[in-house]
Amino acid sequence: MILSRILEHKRAELRRKQSRGYLSDLKARMRDVPAPMGFAVALDATRTATSPALIAEVKKASPSLGLLRPEFEEKFDHLGIARTYHDSGASALSVLTDKDFFRGSLDYLRDIKRAVPLPALNKEFMVDDIQFYEARAYGADAVLLIVAALERRQLMDFHALARELALDVLIETHHERELDTVLEWIPEARMIGINNRDLKTFTTDLGVTKRLVPRIPPDKLIVSESGIHTREHVAQLLDVGVHAMLIGESLIRAEDTGAKIRELRGVQAATPA
Repeated sequence: MILSRILEHKRAELRRKQSRGYLSDLKARMRDVPAPMGFAVALDATRTATSPALIAEVKKASPSLGLLRPEFEEKFDHLGIARTYHDSGASALSVLTDKDFFRGSLDYLRDIKRAVPLPALNKEFMVDDIQFYEARAYGADAVLLIVAALERRQLMDFHALARELALDVLIETHHERELDTVLEWIPEARMIGINNRDLKTFTTDLGVTKRLVPRIPPDKLIVSESGIHTREHVAQLLDVGVHAMLIGESLIRAEDTGAKIRELRGVQAATPA
């Protein structure tokens, strides 16, 4: 199972970071980082009747596909990608920071937050308190909690720690049982993510979102993740009541990223005056 392998690597990676000096350094860096932007507020403010808010993902590779573009082996222009997303109408960013499986970096997050005026999600497999201080120190506005990766107590404690650090939280679910856990044990959760990707096989199915949305209370922001490639997919999400969509691969692999974003959002390109 891919998720189990990722989590095992992540825990080993974090054991090497366990020192009082590292945490102190992160806390010192946090004092020089601007206060987080409102991630959930940005999504709520930019969604419309014809398009969910877009969380555009800065992503170099994936476990199933490897590098998403061959030229990334030589150069991964994370700042250029993030700026294109901003200029093309993205509501927020998601930045992969896992090194071993997604070839990401916390440095990408730091650079992007310094250069691009959009709220950013630290897309990471959170399994230890230290990662929340890393996220804050490197400029994140929100973090991801994957229900499938955490025990219930961890999930609750991590949500509380994130909010203590003024970070918004996207809680990712994959099926009814996980969703019910969130709704019962973290009723104050604002953003509920529904990942259409099976973390055992890495295949995607938008039917997961369609099945779970009716179970979610109206006061939640619903984010559909993975498997969103066409305007028809977006229309299906709108029909069931999705508020935001997190998209990475179809944007990264598009020949014209701006045009792909306009297609997904149902927006016409501006015509010259």
